[in-house]
Amino acid sequence: MFLAVDTVFDQCSVAVVDKDLQILSCHTEPGKREQTQLILPMIEAALQEAGVKPGDITALIFNRGPGPFSGIRINTAVVQALSVAHNIPCVGVSSLSAIAQAAFDEQDLEQVYVAFDARMKQVYFAQYQLDSTTQVMSLTEGTNEQLLDYDQGTDLALPIVGNGAELLTAQQDQPLYADIQPDAATLAKLGVAQYLQHGGVPAEQALPVYLRNDAWKTLKEQGKA
Repeated sequence: MFLAVDTVFDQCSVAVVDKDLQILSCHTEPGKREQTQLILPMIEAALQEAGVKPGDITALIFNRGPGPFSGIRINTAVVQALSVAHNIPCVGVSSLSAIAQAAFDEQDLEQVYVAFDARMKQVYFAQYQLDSTTQVMSLTEGTNEQLLDYDQGTDLALPIVGNGAELLTAQQDQPLYADIQPDAATLAKLGVAQYLQHGGVPAEQALPVYLRNDAWKTLKEQGKA
């Protein structure tokens, strides 16, 4: 059994799946208010609905970011606490890969650019393509997750997915899917594949990924207008 948790996409989403990715429980509460109060009761309710105990969980799957600092901190702290309390390994999944996976699951898109609004006139950006063997989306070889300024264009006319899609300058007839939003079940699909290939890590190695390490600075201090 696997427990997946997300508080990064301005939501609380929890899913319990088995090793064959059968969804035993999945619930999402939109909005980012009261995430700290909602997430633990949602986890408890999901486990009860699935008929499993924390000791039955093989790995904890969590959204490691990039994304809003507060959402990443909540997500990581909850999973680290559960990991320590029940000696369960953790699997961090990229928020950008989750958006790419949702684009494949919902729109059958096998190659995409992901643009996730990072505020401060930038988006978190990456290029993904389908791994035909695992049926999960992975970073295109030779590319990485990065920050991209608003209004920049892309090298290719691949579909742009995520809530930052319309913040970039699209090529003529380049498809945009701004309403793609993953849930914890999407994270679970990626996390299980990752766990089966690489295993998990202990709580102290379940680390967030921010990409932007100076978000606490003002735009002027960052040298931006």
